[in-house]
Amino acid sequence: MNIFESALKRLKQAAKYEKIPDWFLTSLSTPERTIEVSFPLKRDSGNVELMEGYRVQHNNLLGPYKGGLRFHPNVDMDEVKSLAFWMMIKNAIVDNPFGGSKGGIVIDPKKLSEKELERLTRSFTQMLSPNIGPEIDVPAPDVNTNSKIMDWMAEEFKIQSSKFKIKYNKNELKAVVTGKSVGNGGSLGREEATGLGGFFILEQLIKSLSLKKPLTVAIQGFGNVGSHLAKILYQNGFKVVAVSDSRGGIFENSGVGFNIELVKKCREEKGFLAGCYCIGSVCDLAEKKKGGIVSNEQLLELPVDILIPAALENVVTNKNASKIKAKIIFEMANGPVSAEADEILNKKGILVVPDVLCNGGGVIVSYFEWLQNVKGERWSLEKVNKDLKNKMEHSFEEIWKIYQDRKVDLRTAAYILALQRLSQKINP
Repeated sequence: MNIFESALKRLKQAAKYEKIPDWFLTSLSTPERTIEVSFPLKRDSGNVELMEGYRVQHNNLLGPYKGGLRFHPNVDMDEVKSLAFWMMIKNAIVDNPFGGSKGGIVIDPKKLSEKELERLTRSFTQMLSPNIGPEIDVPAPDVNTNSKIMDWMAEEFKIQSSKFKIKYNKNELKAVVTGKSVGNGGSLGREEATGLGGFFILEQLIKSLSLKKPLTVAIQGFGNVGSHLAKILYQNGFKVVAVSDSRGGIFENSGVGFNIELVKKCREEKGFLAGCYCIGSVCDLAEKKKGGIVSNEQLLELPVDILIPAALENVVTNKNASKIKAKIIFEMANGPVSAEADEILNKKGILVVPDVLCNGGGVIVSYFEWLQNVKGERWSLEKVNKDLKNKMEHSFEEIWKIYQDRKVDLRTAAYILALQRLSQKINP
C-alpha cells in the first residue's frame, strides 16, 4: 500500500460513521488538480540541468488551497498527493478557511549555492504563478524550505502578476505565500508554531488521561519541529530521554532526561546529535555513557511513555509496530504510522494521537499570517500564541468528544470531525 492509498484508507474508515454520499467521498479522495512542471536551472558553472516540480491542489471546499513546498531528492507525485490530502483534512480539523495543497521540487538543496537556490525558486514560482495567489493557492515552507525562499517566491509572484496584469493590492501580494520573514510580512511565532501547537495538544491529552509528570519522551527528528517541541517539553516538566536526527541519536536510560537547551547548542556546534550527551550543565561523548548512541530504528522501540515521530513518513509499519513499547505515539511528522501499523498498535492498546491534529499549529499560524497580510495588520506574539492555543485546544476537545462518544480510535475521530466540516459544503 503506497502512502496515498494508506491516507485514503483512513478517510473511508471514518466515512462509515457519517452519512456521506458515495460521490462526495470519491470527490474528497481525488485531487482536483495536479500540476507537473519542468524547467531549466542554470548552475554557477554554466551547465544547465532540467528540474522537475509538482503542485497538487487537492480540494478547496473550505477556501483557497493551502500547503507547503518542499525541496528534496525523493519528492514524487505519490508523496505530494498524500500531503495535499492531509492538508485538506488538517485545515478542516483546526477550522481554517483553507483547502489542501502541497508541492515540491526533486532536488537536494544542500548541493546548491545560494544563487542557484534563488534561481530555482524564482523559476518554479514563474511556472506556478498562473495557479497560485492569495485567493487561489497559498504555498508555505516545508522540508528544506524557509522564510528566505518564501520571500523570493513572494517577490517573484509580484513580478509575474504585474506581467500578466493580475490586479492585487499591496497587502494581497504579500498574502500569496506564508512563512515569510517577519520584515517581509511574516507572522511572529511562525517558526515555533508547529512545536508549540503540539505541546498544547499534549497538555490537553495528559489532563484528559489523568496522567502525571514527569513523563519520559523519545523524539525522532530534531529539525525545526522536533527541536522546538523538545525544548518546550524540557521547560515544562517532561523528561526527554532520547532524540535523533538523520545521522542517529542519543538515549539516556536512567530517566533523568537530557538538558535539551545544551543538546541543541551542542548539535549546532558539532553538526550532529550523536556526541551530544548533555545532562544538567555538562555535555559528554555519548559513546562513554550507558545508553549512549541509538539508531533511528532503535529509538522507535525504546521503553518510554511518549514516542514522538517528528521526521519522516512511514517510520512505524507492520514490520516494527509489534516492537513499540511506548504507551502513546504522538505524531508530529506527516504520516509516520502506516495504516497496517495503526491496526497493530490499536490492538496493543497503544494510543496514537494523529498528525492531522498534533502538527496543526503550523498551518494555524500560516492562516494568521495570511489574515494579517490581507487586513494590513501586525499581531503581537502574545496574540498569535493565545489564538493558536485556543484553536488547538478547541480542536482537541471536539475530537476527544467524538473519540469517547463513538468509541473509535483518535485518528478516526479526527477524520470524522473533518468529514463533518467538509460535508457542510455539499452542493452537487
